[in-house]
Amino acid sequence: MSNDTHQEYDDGLVAVLEAVWGEGFMSPGGTDEVDRYLHGIDLTGLSVLDIGCGLGGVDIHLVSQHQASKVTGIDIESELIPRCERLAQKYNAVEQTLFLCVEPGPLPFANASFDMVTSKDSIIHIADKHALAADIYRLLKPGGCFAASDWLAGYEGKPSAEMREYLAAEALDFGLASADGYRHALSEAGFIDIEIVDRNDWYRTEARRERDQMRGALYDGLVSQVGSEFMEHEIDVWEKMIIALDQGQLRPTHLRGRKPG
Repeated sequence: MSNDTHQEYDDGLVAVLEAVWGEGFMSPGGTDEVDRYLHGIDLTGLSVLDIGCGLGGVDIHLVSQHQASKVTGIDIESELIPRCERLAQKYNAVEQTLFLCVEPGPLPFANASFDMVTSKDSIIHIADKHALAADIYRLLKPGGCFAASDWLAGYEGKPSAEMREYLAAEALDFGLASADGYRHALSEAGFIDIEIVDRNDWYRTEARRERDQMRGALYDGLVSQVGSEFMEHEIDVWEKMIIALDQGQLRPTHLRGRKPG
């Protein structure tokens, strides 16, 4: 089965996201935000699975700064995998990383394969959080940890009109869940020590700074890469996202749970 149908992040969008969020990243905060959701976790010598590795920035950071022994990054977008591999080559992390294109659905690894499972703002694309949580639990060794960030819904049921406008502008395959939905999915899967930390206040400020950069210092350089029409569309996406953030409808969040030892 071809993965061509899963190519949502084309070269233009990747160029904008990486310019705004940093080399190797497709979501806010870069390495600083990774460090925040990993706070207190020692990854030294651990095997890690990164769900939705994107451009590979998280994976390189985990081996270079957190001393993970092996990080396996997976994504359903085949065109992103060579980007990850090039980044690993650039930072001399080829031996400690493995990047794979996978099909949507249950993950193709044996039970208890990893010490830790992580994801940076990618599991928004997976609608069935209960099936996801159960699969992550299966893949973790006893005592293993799930630590991630994701975009959560600040509502139950239907989103506001403004949130719907934002989602339509993004035009990506999002499957948002609420904090209660995540907590229930993780608990039902068997996780303990579940932590859910809301980051909406932080990102409401950060998103405005990003938008201003896109309008200012980043504008000409990005227009030369993606064109003015595409750039204006992306700025409009940010404007709509800021409204959704202000309403509390879109809530960046840190997630954590542990498999009993």
